[in-house]
Amino acid sequence: MKTIVITGGTDGIGRGLARTYLDRGDTVVIVGRNAAKADERAVFIRADLSLVGETRKAVEELQARFPVIDALILCARHFRSRRYETAEGIEENFALFYLSRYLLSHSLAAQLEASERPVIMNVAGPGADLSLVRWNDLEFSEDYNGVSAMFQGGKLNDLLGESYAGSHPSISYVLFHPGMTATGLSGDYDAADAAHMLSMKRFGKSVGQSIAPIVPLIDTPPTEALTAFVEGRRITLPDDKAAAARLDDLTRKYLPPTTRNH
Repeated sequence: MKTIVITGGTDGIGRGLARTYLDRGDTVVIVGRNAAKADERAVFIRADLSLVGETRKAVEELQARFPVIDALILCARHFRSRRYETAEGIEENFALFYLSRYLLSHSLAAQLEASERPVIMNVAGPGADLSLVRWNDLEFSEDYNGVSAMFQGGKLNDLLGESYAGSHPSISYVLFHPGMTATGLSGDYDAADAAHMLSMKRFGKSVGQSIAPIVPLIDTPPTEALTAFVEGRRITLPDDKAAAARLDDLTRKYLPPTTRNH
């Protein structure tokens, strides 16, 4: 029996993966904001992952309760058509889509390394161009656009995978783009973005179809430290080691030293 930790496990792809592993009899731990939406068979840890402080508390609980974690599945995202800062003064998309995934990945490395075949499944959007990154304005303080912020988040997770593979080569880090899926992405939409989401629901794949190529990668992780896939098709990521190191350095101002376990 495996221990599977899932963020974003109360909706969409994360929920589908949670049910898959619960049906198998595995221990599934869902980290999220709304316990009422979680499968009652799962262990639920309440945390608003857009807040660094709450992410840290969730990490501490995971470390205390689960000495071995076999898979960390990162699905939590929240789209906003309008820019929003958290109570900690950080742009929400950057905090949730990137910082929480960075913190969870690094802080749970010891628990993952205790597994025979550890894997981090980061459901993001690998393969985007480096030009999407606003190095001097990672939080989109000027000219905010929800779609651009989300695309940048996907690229930041590419760079996270790149740096993580160098720090923890024994953990398989998988970046996965599921393609257009007929599920409501959590968010706060204006009229134009809401119309786009309705189109996705109408023409996208079912959750079952989207998770079908993800499950085998969790069950039998690739032997390489870093791999990336789009709808099950493996892609080659550009060599962005210098950019990954740059982002890793910039991230330190957001995360106190005590939260960095590498």
